[in-house]
Formats: sequence, structure tokens, C-alpha cells
Amino acid sequence: MTSQQDQVRIGILLALASAVAFSTAGLFTRLITVDAWTILFWRGLFAGLFIGGYVIWQHRARTLAAIRAIGWIGFIPVACTSLSTICFINALRLTDVADVVVIAATAPFVTAALGWLWTGERESRVTLGVSAVALAGVALMFDVSLSRDHLVGNLLACAMTVLISIPKVVIRHKREISMLPAASLGAFGCALAVLPVASPAAPSAADFAYLVLFGTSQFGLGLLLITIATRLISATRSALIESLDTPLAPLWVWLAFGETPRLMTCIGGVVVMLAVIVDMLLSSRRDGGGHARSRRGRRDAGIWSARSSAT
Repeated sequence: MTSQQDQVRIGILLALASAVAFSTAGLFTRLITVDAWTILFWRGLFAGLFIGGYVIWQHRARTLAAIRAIGWIGFIPVACTSLSTICFINALRLTDVADVVVIAATAPFVTAALGWLWTGERESRVTLGVSAVALAGVALMFDVSLSRDHLVGNLLACAMTVLISIPKVVIRHKREISMLPAASLGAFGCALAVLPVASPAAPSAADFAYLVLFGTSQFGLGLLLITIATRLISATRSALIESLDTPLAPLWVWLAFGETPRLMTCIGGVVVMLAVIVDMLLSSRRDGGGHARSRRGRRDAGIWSARSSAT
């Protein structure tokens, strides 16, 4: 049987891989020329098929039972995945890629707050302190002189950050149940929600090829990996590692299109990333490899611990 430490290592590696996959979103949105709603439709459809195919491969004849097992609570990540995707793509179209990913980098701290409200698990003073630093970094990137569209894009990115944090708390809270069916349904739900305003026949052959890659290698693969990872490591830690896509996302866009981030965005991004790194290093040192203990003590195995029920 896989040991607890091995499960944590696997979870960290899966979360790192998901960060790389998610970091390519800005690149795809610049490569694809069709409108945001059409992108959302095809991206959600291909991601749903990708994750759904994995679920069928994993569960075989028990696929329907796996879907029923998510229960009513599974529809929370379904709804959040659909809505967060809509906010995400429109944010990328309205503001800079760097702004979106810097705002999204606060997800670990939003996740920690939601986890505390839901389960009562409290983070350490170190995490709370760097949360304040990270929020200050995000504040640096907001410029009131920006265009209305830019500000709306930033607000959509903030909404997206909350929406991507909620499923992590649900997945971790119900880690004895695979929520991959919910991830697949959430992707399909996004495609269904935007169908009335999308133009599925609009993409050219080149756009369609990019849409296939966008739905599978970016959204589908990233969502699949982070969903599995969050069963193996805490919701807050998975969000922390996932936020490492922050320096990668604008890098791909800069290399491909020469889109240079604003100075304040770069400064804010550095502040956020330093806060994330400091929290991870200090937590690992304090807890002997990252197994931080919950303040609920003996009644809980700890917010950083992985449970053996994960697959």
C-alpha cells in the first residue's frame, strides 16, 4: 500500500503538473481568433470528453455508480467549475494575462479562509501573515486609471478566484469520494451554458485545432490533475502549488506575442510569489516536511495530511 508520505509526494507532483497545464491558458486565448463564448463552448466540451473518458477508463462498468456517488454536494464543484471558466476566459479577453494570474495566485489564501469557515480548520499565523502580504501584492496591480474593460476583467478574475477555491474545499472535505465525475460535468455544464450565445461553426481549421488542445491539454488535463491532487494533499496546499502558474502564464505570452506585463503587475506578481514560496518553506520546516497540524488537534489528522482513502 502506498504510504502517507508517498501520497503527499504524488499529490505535489500532480499539482505541479496541473500548474504547468493551466499556465498555457493565456497563450491559447491569444492564438484563437473566435469570440470568447465560442472558445468556452468548445473548450468545455473537449475538456468534459477528456475527463469523462478518464472516468470511464478508471471505473469501467461502475461509471454510473461513480457519478451517483458524488451526491448533491458534488454539484457545488460542477456549478463553480462552469462559472469560474466563464469568468476566466472573459477576464483574459478584457485584461492582461499577467493581471489574471496574479489575482488567481491569491487562491491559496481564499481556499484557507473557506476551509476555516466550512470545517473550522485554522491556518498557522505564518500563512495568515503571508496572506496579507499576498493581498498587498494584488493591490499593487490595481490601477484606477485603467480602462473600464480592464477593471471589469480584474473583477472577473477576482470572482474566478473564489469560484476555483470552493471546489478544492469540497473535494478535500469529501476526499473519500472521487470528484472527477463532477469535474467532467462542470466542463460540460460550461459548454451547455454558453451554447445559446456561442457560434460553434465559426472556428477555422487552425482555430479548431487550437480549441482541441485548449480543451484537452490545458483545461481538461489541468482540472483532472488538480482534482486528483487535492484528494492527496490539503486544499490549501494544492492551491498554493497550483498558483505557481503565475510566472509561467505571462512568460508563454511574452515569448509568443511580445506582450510585456505592466511594471506594477510584475511587482505585484513578485510579491505574491514570494509570499507563496515563504509560506511553503516555513510550513515545511515547521511541520517536518509539510504535514501541518490543524488547531483542532487530535480530532483531525491535520490540514496538510493526505488520507489513505485517496486513489
